[in-house]
Amino acid sequence: MTAVQSFDVAVLGAGLAGRLSAWHLVRAGVRVALIERGGPDGSGSAAHVAAAMLAPLAESAIAERRIVDLGIASVDLWRTWLKELPEPVFFQEDGTLVVWHARDRSEVSLFTNRMRAVAPPELVQQRLRALDGKGVADVEPELAGRFGQGLLLQGEGQLDNRGAMRALLACAISEGLHCIWEAGEVEASSLPALGIRANVVLDCRGLGARTAWAEPEDENGRALPGLRGLRGEVVRVHAPDVKLHRPVRLLHPRYPIYIAPKPNDLYVIGATEIESEDESPMSVRSALELLSAAHSLHPAFGEARVLELNVQRRPTRPDHLPAIRVDQATRVVRVNGLYRHGWLIAPAVTEAACHVVRAMLEDDPAAHAVPDALRWPGMIQPVREVASLASGALADIGTGMLH
Repeated sequence: MTAVQSFDVAVLGAGLAGRLSAWHLVRAGVRVALIERGGPDGSGSAAHVAAAMLAPLAESAIAERRIVDLGIASVDLWRTWLKELPEPVFFQEDGTLVVWHARDRSEVSLFTNRMRAVAPPELVQQRLRALDGKGVADVEPELAGRFGQGLLLQGEGQLDNRGAMRALLACAISEGLHCIWEAGEVEASSLPALGIRANVVLDCRGLGARTAWAEPEDENGRALPGLRGLRGEVVRVHAPDVKLHRPVRLLHPRYPIYIAPKPNDLYVIGATEIESEDESPMSVRSALELLSAAHSLHPAFGEARVLELNVQRRPTRPDHLPAIRVDQATRVVRVNGLYRHGWLIAPAVTEAACHVVRAMLEDDPAAHAVPDALRWPGMIQPVREVASLASGALADIGTGMLH
């Protein structure tokens, strides 16, 4: 018989949201168990393959104002939180350089017009700087003579995603976090079988929680999709002959790409998402497009060594915005929908979720109405998971094993 251990909170999923939440809670003195279907390296998560760019202004060209605001708040949190980790994590705020080839100059007005329409005016005024050819060369000497114009989005940043994942976990474990790895598919109802009793469950499983995020049925009795995966493709290369100092975005009408330099001459090259649930390996066409675009930015990428061709699906809600669902009857809080913005917005989203969890631990009947609910209206949603209870997803609630 499995011995039962009691915790204040069980966090399901050890991707970025799960690790941030567990770290945040244990440092507040909460007894936390972290349960993950895979291993501690996090290689099965979208966060593991991402470029981890912290660029709210750049993202405003393709995102909603809510994402920009969450991003601004989250960058401030990253700046503080990373200093509190016991091991250093690469983090910079040296801006984002945006460039384009002459044939694609029409993309510039689309990019800047969208930024001005979505981002706070003061952010655009403070950060957007137009560059001529000399200005591009001053910012990135390696690109001298290659681009006649560019944009510098000052103050934008990036971090080392894998280093941050390791450091967050190591710090949380040193503070008393209990971890269960290789747990397979897990839900609140399966915790007793793992020997876990928890006061509150915080579900951060991403696409692993798809059934819990099903929307109401349509007029034909079909469940509407509440969560879907969007395919992202990322290449990691070692390019010691390329010396870029900040993330570069290359505008293109079909596949605008980003190139993010990391420590030790590593570069992460990616593009916007593909509307597909396919998780098969990267196609030759996608690899050629990404690598050809990088080569067009700097010819020395032609001698780079390809280390990884990665594919992941990002958990995405129909409105492309994150949400926190709070079911006080079953004492389950669910965080999801970070989409392609995980590293940009996760601190603010998980901070709000942890505030809800701590209010529930204090038996606050209005835990869903923490101050974050006013700061981020609509993101924290009180629900009653009748469908989940009917399907048996939380069938053990009444046994007293999960309370």
